[in-house]
Amino acid sequence: MRYFPLGSLCLLIAVSWLFLGCATTQEVETLRADVNRLLKESYAAKSDIDTLKEKTTGVAKEESFNVVRMSQAEIQSQLSSLAGDLQKLNGRFDENKYHLEKTLRELATEADVLKAQMSALEKQVRDVRERLNVLEGSTKQRVEPSAEEQGREAEKKSDSGQKEVQPPDGKSAKIQNAADSVQPYDDAYNSFKLKRYREAREKFEAFIKAFPKDDRVDNAYFWIAETYFNEKDYEGAILSYETHLKKYPKSQKAPASLYKQGVSFIEIGDRKTGIVILEQLIERYPKTNEADLAKKQVAKLKKR
Repeated sequence: MRYFPLGSLCLLIAVSWLFLGCATTQEVETLRADVNRLLKESYAAKSDIDTLKEKTTGVAKEESFNVVRMSQAEIQSQLSSLAGDLQKLNGRFDENKYHLEKTLRELATEADVLKAQMSALEKQVRDVRERLNVLEGSTKQRVEPSAEEQGREAEKKSDSGQKEVQPPDGKSAKIQNAADSVQPYDDAYNSFKLKRYREAREKFEAFIKAFPKDDRVDNAYFWIAETYFNEKDYEGAILSYETHLKKYPKSQKAPASLYKQGVSFIEIGDRKTGIVILEQLIERYPKTNEADLAKKQVAKLKKR
């Protein structure tokens, strides 16, 4: 379809008006009809142009949308790849963090045990000094034996020298040693039951020194630790339980020593070390009564 420019249309109308004066009525009507037809064609052309512009604009927008969609897909792919790498790094970080925290807890536990041992050793040194002072005082109060007593002592030595005693064989000596150790151990344990803890501790220590190879030395070390625990000397108890565990790691009383050691740390205000020791007890001896007690204690502490 051929379209007339708007300027030509206006020119045509102007010319028509110039010759209007000398034209007939029929010619005027024909001219008006042509003008109306041209106006309609002009409006139709304008409408076609607007429609074409809209279609062209839509195509441009669609192409732009396609480009944006492709860019978003590439970015999403890169983000997914980065997220996967980040997840792997987080996993490695968590694993390294766990091992580091575990190592730090173990080192902290060892440091706390050493501190408790040092404190207990200082207390023992003070006790030894007090005993030495008492012994020095009692030594000063002693008097020299009289001549009569010296004569009696000499007679006893001469009598003992005249008597020859045949040494017993190895088996008999072992039986005699076992029999001799019964009474001292029982005396120490009876003192413990009577809550004379210091007296019981001294007797158990003497028993260990006199009968170092006796089967009950294991228990003696444990009861010494118990005397400190019952006296609420928790630092001394921590050291004594540690000594028992190192000397007899496979002892039947090892779970009890671990449990009481953990409780002792909690009592002196070191809950962190106490929980670590109780968790070690649960891991090493899961089927013992002490493990059940440790689980309850740990759960109670963690709630706080």
